[in-house]
Amino acid sequence: MTEQQETPPTGVSKALQKDIPQATVARLATYLRVLAVLADDAVAIVSSEELAVAAGVGSAKLRKDLSFLGPNGVRGVGYDVIKLRDRIEDVLGLSEGHRVVLVGAGHLGRALVGYGGFRRRGFAMVGLFDNDPAVIGTTVGGLVVRDVAELTDAVATLEPTIAVLTVPDAAAQGVCDLLVEAGLQCVLSFSALALEAPATVEVRRVDLAVEMQLLSFERARNAESSAEDAMSAAAAGTATVVADASVVSTPIRRVTTIQTADTTSKGAVVQP
Repeated sequence: MTEQQETPPTGVSKALQKDIPQATVARLATYLRVLAVLADDAVAIVSSEELAVAAGVGSAKLRKDLSFLGPNGVRGVGYDVIKLRDRIEDVLGLSEGHRVVLVGAGHLGRALVGYGGFRRRGFAMVGLFDNDPAVIGTTVGGLVVRDVAELTDAVATLEPTIAVLTVPDAAAQGVCDLLVEAGLQCVLSFSALALEAPATVEVRRVDLAVEMQLLSFERARNAESSAEDAMSAAAAGTATVVADASVVSTPIRRVTTIQTADTTSKGAVVQP
């Protein structure tokens, strides 16, 4: 094992956070999820190899990712699950938790509000908004849906740190503008449109259609790879037949005819 000798106290400098690559940040979130499960199972110590396997990455990559956090763990023993979890939470800015408002109480919005995993990971839903009179005043996940017209004033009262948009594409930019004017600096949008916001505002976009297109591409590529493997296996079998046919054990002249069929395999690439 290559774990270091100690775990530093919490408290992460801005300089350290800026030095962490975005890809590493994404994997840190995965490690955090695994560590949370281990903590729930009362696992006290985990090795880099065990954590890497559970996270689906190589152990060398995991150790490199964790090196951005400073010294962690004990050489030859492993990582303290609770301390490493707290350290990653500190780096990801989760130590004090987040207050979340969601705009758009349709099917997707209601499903997100009802997902208990957010609160377990430090994200508390504190406000839910919509502009549909039939929806305003109803209760979802213990929250009363409020009129989106109240959004600006509500932001000042609720003091959220993150806003989630599950509104139609046509309304997404307008709602984003309201949130920015109200002082929100982090927006997660499920709209297919790229939203415009000041450089000081972080906007993340989740496009489920694009994700399915990427899955479609992977399926097509895997199908093409399987077809190529089948053709290679068939070709290898043909070569064996030719080799066997060339060995004649009697004076009788034999003519071996081998018929092959051309096979074309096509994969479809779906552009986002």
